[in-house]
Amino acid sequence: MNFDALSRSRIFFSLGALLLVAAGSARGQATNADRARLVQSQTQIPTTGIDSNNGVDQNYAAASPNDSDLGEQAILKRVEKAQPFSLETGTPIYYTSNVALTDGHTKDDVIIAPVIGLTYSPKLGKTLYGDFSVRQQFFSYADNTGFNFASFDAIAGAVYLIPKLHNLTLRANVDYNRLTGIDDFDAFFSNVALGLSAELPIPIGRAQQISLGVDGDVSLYATPSPPQRNDFGAYVGYAVNVSRSFALDAAARLVVRPYDSGRTDVSEVIALSANYRVREYLTLSLISTFVANQSNRSGFDYRVFNGGGAVSLTWKF
Repeated sequence: MNFDALSRSRIFFSLGALLLVAAGSARGQATNADRARLVQSQTQIPTTGIDSNNGVDQNYAAASPNDSDLGEQAILKRVEKAQPFSLETGTPIYYTSNVALTDGHTKDDVIIAPVIGLTYSPKLGKTLYGDFSVRQQFFSYADNTGFNFASFDAIAGAVYLIPKLHNLTLRANVDYNRLTGIDDFDAFFSNVALGLSAELPIPIGRAQQISLGVDGDVSLYATPSPPQRNDFGAYVGYAVNVSRSFALDAAARLVVRPYDSGRTDVSEVIALSANYRVREYLTLSLISTFVANQSNRSGFDYRVFNGGGAVSLTWKF
């Protein structure tokens, strides 16, 4: 079974992001931005299969004369028309155990995070694809409404597959991220980062796959500058397609985050998800993540659990 059969909608499973009420000072804004970015990055876990950084199913499949789902006969096989555009929208609803990412006196909450994203992935070569996307997401807290915020991303890059190296997938992109309030859309943080990653898929039979990967995000520019940091991580993922419509995923990730200020965090993340495609355009999902963070600065150690579900719609054209 082809692992592109189910969409890996990572943007709809960004479980958790948080923001303290803006204090008006540069230090307060830096703290708010840092916390919002931390939860976003920690919960966007790479999943097996080939997909873009924002989760839009790109169909980046290595060329093959046969389809294992249809047997070995390649004669008279219908050729699908290229559909480089993908429009996705969805509404995740989830519980988070630690909205402020603190070591003690934790507060839990429920978050509704509607999102919409548009991706353009033109084929530039035999196994080279462009990766251009924009997305907007809103995070609304049920109780701690002062934490509400919005996140905008514009990404431009490329994806390159190497069939001779077991379909090794290389990605490179530049991501502009802007964090704002929900009511006024005034920016309290913006960042431009260079992202690089390499992923090796290891198929197990026709319906299972293990993926090994490394990635890094290097901040090229950030304002305000105090929360500026780089992210370097490694992950392992496992996926099984139980049927053509139902898939299970598990992933473990280790990430190191050195800050320009001298602070260094190390996070371990575990994620589990189940995805059921009701229709070609409609997917229902359940996901949970657990994050443990250690820092060389006091006050930044914490643990957080996130769990919930999402309904997502996808249109390709």
